[in-house]
Amino acid sequence: MSQSNRVRWGVIGLGWFGEVHADNLAEIPEIELAALCTRRPERLNEIGERLGVNRRYTDYRELLADTEIDVVSITTHINDHRDIAIDALRSGKHVLLEKPMAPTVADCEQIVEVANNAKGFFMVGHICRFDPRVTIAKQAIDEGRIGKIISMHARRNLSKAIGQTVLDDISALMGDGIHDADLMLWFSQANVSTVYAQEVHPGQNKFPDGGWSIARLDNGAVAVVESVWHLPESTPYAIDARLEVIGTEGALYINCGEAGLTIHDARGVKMPDTMYWPRPFGNYFGVLKEELCYFANCVRNSEAPDRITPAESCAAVAWMEAATESAQTGSVITF
Repeated sequence: MSQSNRVRWGVIGLGWFGEVHADNLAEIPEIELAALCTRRPERLNEIGERLGVNRRYTDYRELLADTEIDVVSITTHINDHRDIAIDALRSGKHVLLEKPMAPTVADCEQIVEVANNAKGFFMVGHICRFDPRVTIAKQAIDEGRIGKIISMHARRNLSKAIGQTVLDDISALMGDGIHDADLMLWFSQANVSTVYAQEVHPGQNKFPDGGWSIARLDNGAVAVVESVWHLPESTPYAIDARLEVIGTEGALYINCGEAGLTIHDARGVKMPDTMYWPRPFGNYFGVLKEELCYFANCVRNSEAPDRITPAESCAAVAWMEAATESAQTGSVITF
């Protein structure tokens, strides 16, 4: 780290979410946004100039060779995650890899094997684990307030206008359903026994616009994940995300769709994001910043991150990979 004890951070991948990462990092006092990387020179210079970042790379390997960088965010296409993450870990960098860890369990296992022997820390950015609504729910479950979990259902649905920009890269289940798959496994501390799924593909993109997956967990609970990126373009939600957990002694309900603010103007009714990466008056705050600060503090204090483990992240991929197979074959997948 630098003499000022600021964690020097590089961002690999400058699509929409890579830019959001970079913007958040640039505003955190304990972090120095020190390097950027994308294969597109015009995009690289656009973001670099705006954020005042001089170290700019079109080859991620050159960024990894830069000894002035402590940490990298990997915010690239999911199909690039495995190779870049492995190279980054082997270079000695601390690595924050955006979810999903990789498109297949086999890819995840390769990353985890390298991470287990790496000098740097490794964490997959499952942002929902940093949402205070989710963490308070987890605490209530761990305290036994709802008894033994017997049923869970989640929906995480988006406008088709958003879906059309993403569905050539990833399916709705793997892209968003994985959030709730991870949370359900975290809440229950159980493993998946069987998976059945169905997907729908009304749009023209490469991957299905929506899907439902039902899993039987090894503690007897049933868990249902719904992710549909085909809401009307006029939908008021930034994201319609809700999670219900029913136990033998109670239940809890998380509503991340109605985030406490509704704006009705000449263009209609909208419920903007107020929790994850809102930017009131030009400054970010929220759950993404919390996640970035958490990982920076782990690096600064030489404490391995434990909010989510690589094995837990891999388990969520395994569920969604099985859901894809089930939807394609019509079969129940047994673990």
